[in-house]
Amino acid sequence: MSANQTNRTWQADLVARYPDIFNQEFEGRVTAPGYPSVGDGWRDLIETVIGRIARAVAAAPTGSLKIGQIKEKFGALRLYLDNNNGLPAATCAAIDEAICLAEARSACTCEQCGEPGRLYDKGGYAFTACDQHAQGKVVPVRPGRENVHIVRRLQDGKLSIVSCRRYIREIDSFVDVSPSELDIKE
Repeated sequence: MSANQTNRTWQADLVARYPDIFNQEFEGRVTAPGYPSVGDGWRDLIETVIGRIARAVAAAPTGSLKIGQIKEKFGALRLYLDNNNGLPAATCAAIDEAICLAEARSACTCEQCGEPGRLYDKGGYAFTACDQHAQGKVVPVRPGRENVHIVRRLQDGKLSIVSCRRYIREIDSFVDVSPSELDIKE
């Protein structure tokens, strides 16, 4: 390596690969507020979601999008968009699905090494880890509700279930499940 080269991180390489969705101008300076602030174990899922988002935006006839923040919160990935200018509804739906898949995968993937993991609590701090990187206590999940993701929205003044799906890590996909089968009431 020559003296003028630096050791770049995978996060910096990712931002450099997708400047259109990461770089934002603020007071005459270019910044990347969406620079991924997550562990190396989530590298693959971050690269996958950003690739999916970039492909969806590139295929759209109009519009643009900027990533506002990528971080871990409550043991799972959080990916926030700063703005979504003029993208068609179908593109927005594809982006939302990509983000949902990444967030679901993060909830069962060790943030340190990328192996299958589960949620732990260490003194009020929640994180996802494999058995090797685990600390604290396993957060119990009611049997049958593993990797279940429920989306609720306010409709007609009432909070209703819009979707109830189980994430299948092996195929990086969701399958619909009936809330009644899981004894979940609206």
